[in-house]
Amino acid sequence: MIDVQIYRYHPEQERQPWMQSLSLPEEFRARMVLDALEFLHEADPALVYRRSCREGVCGSDGMNINGKNRLACITPVSEVLGTSNELIIRPLPGMPVIRDLVVDQSLFFKQYESITPWLINHDPAPAIERLQSPEERARLDGLYECILCGCCSSQCPSWWWNPEKYVGPAGLLQAWRFITDSRDQATAERLKRLEDPFSLFRCRGIGNCVWVCPKGLNPMAAIGKIRQELLRKAT
Repeated sequence: MIDVQIYRYHPEQERQPWMQSLSLPEEFRARMVLDALEFLHEADPALVYRRSCREGVCGSDGMNINGKNRLACITPVSEVLGTSNELIIRPLPGMPVIRDLVVDQSLFFKQYESITPWLINHDPAPAIERLQSPEERARLDGLYECILCGCCSSQCPSWWWNPEKYVGPAGLLQAWRFITDSRDQATAERLKRLEDPFSLFRCRGIGNCVWVCPKGLNPMAAIGKIRQELLRKAT
């Protein structure tokens, strides 16, 4: 049997969270963490977590699994366990817990919205689409694939300390996605919004965001490029 420790908290009924000890049949070592949660949910329907597509696309089932933020649907139990026999599942850190493994992501999405995550172009709309060269389009690779699961921001100590002020790695990755987009005409305005001491410059280069991103993206590199643009603008 596989030992499982799972975070439980029902704020309307309990004064503080607790870790519940459970067991999984050995066969779940060859399956995904989400499959394990589904099995545990059948035994205890009161267990709450988010899930949707099961394909690592929607980003809804981000959680902390054995100390690392991951998507439960694409994380093999065997990969998490390694040579150990204990599976530890907690909600994403740095966010208020609504219940069990479900967190309140309001601040996360507020910071995402703050970077104006849409194309700004004041030219008359073309009949089909705004065209780019292959080279211009290639600059967006590694940026547009973000699924807003929150794994990176909620693993970032700088975001834990300043979630109301620091945009966080997910938001800054998307900020660079629009700054570098050849079709966007609001580069100066986007950069100006990030000039204050907190929005961008609270990044300390720890690299947790790169470590945990389930899509293999590099928010830290995007943050570095925004800094370079601000320095270039100031000189």
